[in-house]
This record gives sequence, C-alpha cells and structure tokens, in this order.
Amino acid sequence: MPLRFLGKETQGGNSPTVWETDDGQYLIQGFTLDAEAMRQVGAVPEGEAVIRVPRELMRHLKEADGATGL
Repeated sequence: MPLRFLGKETQGGNSPTVWETDDGQYLIQGFTLDAEAMRQVGAVPEGEAVIRVPRELMRHLKEADGATGL
C-alpha cells in the first residue's frame, strides 16, 4: 500500500500526521484518549481505534481533496 504524506502538526515534540493511501483512504497518527474520553466513546470494536488529533491537522485533508470544508 503506497502512502502519500499529506502533512503533520507538531505539538510539543509530538507530530500527529496524515497520509493518503493509493485506494483513497487516509491514515492518521494521533494521540491516545484518556480514560474519561474512552468512557464517553464506549466500546471500540476489535481492529478499530479512536484517536485525538489537533484541528489544524484536518486542513491537510481539505488540501488533498481540494475541499472547501469537511
């Protein structure tokens, strides 16, 4: 699966990052959730994850798609 780097947002040495796959999906590296956030989210199915990313990271998705808003 070839990846195309779209961008990152560095925050205190951490770098949430977004890539696009060759089949039109996105890979997003972000932060884990704390216990309170996970409680609110509820059960997460096997093979899935919920992550936290800065709002600014989403601009890279808009730029990649040429979208005016997500």
